[in-house]
Amino acid sequence: MSSELSNSLVTRRSTRTVRIGHVNVGGDSPVVIQSMTNTDTVDVVKTAIQCAELARAGSELVRITVNTPEAAAAVPGIYEHLQRMNVDVPLIGDFHYNGHRLLSDFPECAQMLAKYRINPGNVGHGKKRDDQFAQMIEVACKYDKPVRIGVNWGSLDQDLLARIMDENARRPQPLDAIEVMREAMVTSALESAAKAEELGLPGGKIILSCKVSGVQDLIAIYRELSRRSDYPLHLGLTEAGMGSKGIVASTAAMAVLLQEGIGDTIRVSLTPEPGGKRTQEVIVAQEMLQTMGLRAFTPMVAACPGCGRTTSSFFQELAQSIQDHVRERMPQWRAEYDGVENMTLAVMGCVVNGPGESKHANIGISLPGTGEVPAAPVFEDGVKTSTLRGENIAAEFTAIVDRYVARTYKRKIATRS
Repeated sequence: MSSELSNSLVTRRSTRTVRIGHVNVGGDSPVVIQSMTNTDTVDVVKTAIQCAELARAGSELVRITVNTPEAAAAVPGIYEHLQRMNVDVPLIGDFHYNGHRLLSDFPECAQMLAKYRINPGNVGHGKKRDDQFAQMIEVACKYDKPVRIGVNWGSLDQDLLARIMDENARRPQPLDAIEVMREAMVTSALESAAKAEELGLPGGKIILSCKVSGVQDLIAIYRELSRRSDYPLHLGLTEAGMGSKGIVASTAAMAVLLQEGIGDTIRVSLTPEPGGKRTQEVIVAQEMLQTMGLRAFTPMVAACPGCGRTTSSFFQELAQSIQDHVRERMPQWRAEYDGVENMTLAVMGCVVNGPGESKHANIGISLPGTGEVPAAPVFEDGVKTSTLRGENIAAEFTAIVDRYVARTYKRKIATRS
């Protein structure tokens, strides 16, 4: 780990701000969460519904695949459906191989998208690469759209990689293969950004990313990318994986970089479990930023892990119930109350740490452990306010949480359009 890593969060290094629809990325803006649909873009209704689900879960930018003429033709319909659903989330078009043609042939698609993602390794080869990259940048300039130049190690420009390898071979002390790959990715991003600026795209319209699957590779590449540029950076571990593996790997990589002040927008690229919700990646991203103290999205519930003193599963069930309740209520609370996302709750399972942890939270409950008196003291802002007993503890505690929110947080003033 870098010796520069301090115990406190530092100011992010990108001073440029890129405007994507109504969302600012970089500069003094908070770290922005984004996600990507996995629907067939041609299915307008299904894609619009998933975009809305992701946006309502907290994704501030949503990326969609634009890979065929039919997909490009569907973009205006998706945009219009979202407007009818009162969902104003910027849409990002993900282009590979044929983006130059799709953006040129479908001007309404080019206008409706808030940003274009271009992979410099997938825009063509030789002279075609330069021409096709230029065509995409020209469209971005024409419609005043920002661009993410997104390098991916699975589709790295092979001509550039060969050039870096040749240069490395002439070094007095050549880099090893991993270092060459990392350097090629950083070089690809920076040279593509420079080329875009030469073609007329302002530097304030460019975001960079260099995505890999390895935690240490991601950290090393982004440290170097941050050192050598001032563009806003999009973080993400590509092909992170499923379940706990994907969550742990993504968090391990991005948390280090965010702690060092590197990164302006993030995506947690989880492979959904069969039948799983796409919105899980948004929740993980929110929890990562909130547990690091970078942003607040929803009240956080602290709960003990359980031990031999807590043989009953009731405290676990109550903790899950309360977490589900605050997430369900949060859209309404956010609309009605200022600051409610900063509320903390504690659901504890025995007397050892229960009362103390509950006092540290805004609202806490200490449930009885094995052999303890069957009573559950409730604490609000450090003061014991009641003791719950019997079969209705869960419902009674939930009602206490609702009353606390209504009593504590200032109501927002309704505005008329």
